[in-house]
Amino acid sequence: MPATTYAVSGMSCGHCKATLTKVIGELDGVSGVEVDLDTGHVTVTGSAEPDDAVIAEVVDEAGYELTGRV
Repeated sequence: MPATTYAVSGMSCGHCKATLTKVIGELDGVSGVEVDLDTGHVTVTGSAEPDDAVIAEVVDEAGYELTGRV
């Protein structure tokens, strides 16, 4: 399964981690989400390459900012 890592700003606590894990994990084709608060990275695994625009949209709606791929 391919994994894609994104840089996300605005994450600072366990609530941030839980929120992003939930909203990204609900997307079609996503099988796993790992949030690393220390690095500000979110790794998304799934059955296919994720759509960056869709990931950015749900991250933005959750109150964070996707700043690009790592």
